[in-house]
Amino acid sequence: MAVRVYRSIRDLDEALTSARRAGRSIGFVPTMGALHLGHRSLIDRSAADRKSEKGLTVVSIFVNPIQFEDKTDLDGYPRTFEADIALCEDAGANIVFAPTVAEMYPEDFSCFVDTESDATRRLCGRARPGHFRGVLTVVSKLFHIVKPTHAYFGEKDAQQLFLLRKMVRDLNMDIQIIGCPTVREADGLALSSRNKRLSEQERAAALCLRRALEAGRSDAERLRFGRDARAISDAVESAKASMSETVEAESSARLDYAEMLDAETFDAVSETTNRILLAIAAFFGETRLIDNLTADIDFGGNADESQ
Repeated sequence: MAVRVYRSIRDLDEALTSARRAGRSIGFVPTMGALHLGHRSLIDRSAADRKSEKGLTVVSIFVNPIQFEDKTDLDGYPRTFEADIALCEDAGANIVFAPTVAEMYPEDFSCFVDTESDATRRLCGRARPGHFRGVLTVVSKLFHIVKPTHAYFGEKDAQQLFLLRKMVRDLNMDIQIIGCPTVREADGLALSSRNKRLSEQERAAALCLRRALEAGRSDAERLRFGRDARAISDAVESAKASMSETVEAESSARLDYAEMLDAETFDAVSETTNRILLAIAAFFGETRLIDNLTADIDFGGNADESQ
């Protein structure tokens, strides 16, 4: 059955009304298009989860202008709508919602979702002021429009996933947020819509991100020797230095950040940390890429990588 494409909020709502009234679950995959196998894995997961209960999978395709602080970056974001529709259909999506900017943001639009916390100011929030304001606003709008029971996001965007879970909890949204593992190329590069903008040389250099994370993880294993503040501080600084040096050794790379945080709180690693997040971002030419891995810390044992 062909995937149905809706451009207006009203038409989408009418299409989903009967499913909601029947109590069918609705899985939702928000995207900005330029879909790749990472997005495909999210759609596949939603479609598989819905199969036994005859639910629906909805995919949104919308390049959200308010999360871009650089208009050049917005204008250069890849748009591959026809290929995206084909991928959605092949993966088992039932509906694609592809609104215009005017549909999502009328001229008198003035309400935004703001969050003020250390989690917002770290990592990508520090490098891209206003980015998460735009992300949380558009996802909140999409949640209210689609009214999904479940929503699927990739773990590559770890900070985004953390903040979306917090938004759902803080605003009492009745939606289950499901994080799905990062999908990688055979050589370890995390899939991203932005990879299409890399030159051959930049694509080769981008492999340093995964190497940097692995180097940081090796240093993070020092945490197994104890929870005292000095040991933790030494391990964190060593991990950050190893990640930074690995990226800076690539002439085509420009480091944005290399950090090690508590994966469950996005606070600094402390004596109570049981799971760490190693996160990195760098520019390759004009293209900014991010990656991360998490590891459970067994004090007195080992650090076990989980992605």
